[in-house]
Amino acid sequence: MAYLLVNKYVVEILKKIGFTDVKTASTPIETQKPLLKDEDGEEVDVHMYRSMIGSLMYLTSSRPNIMFVVCACARYQVNPKVSHLYAVKRIFRYSKGQPKLGLWYPKDSSFDLVAYTNSDYAGASLDRKSTTG
Repeated sequence: MAYLLVNKYVVEILKKIGFTDVKTASTPIETQKPLLKDEDGEEVDVHMYRSMIGSLMYLTSSRPNIMFVVCACARYQVNPKVSHLYAVKRIFRYSKGQPKLGLWYPKDSSFDLVAYTNSDYAGASLDRKSTTG
């Protein structure tokens, strides 16, 4: 049941932004092109950008695989540029290709979530902070 709700939400937000007929992406962010401030880039509609980020933030509660990139894009809500919008659209294209991928937390069962991480030694290009912990 929960997967159906997540899938339905993905379909609805794809309709909302006009992404029902786009190609899918294999990853939620480009691996070879870092997300930067892009101060010289062309500006985009702030309200549309924030709406898209808000939709994705809701989706991250069950899809931790997009959490990092959504939060990275959310940093640019004050003055978003075309490059940032492209990154957000890629998340939607990735979500379209993986509509049922996510976590389901059944209320009647107990489970222990175990996660492992490794530091990337100042991988964030803007402030040189570790992005993985």
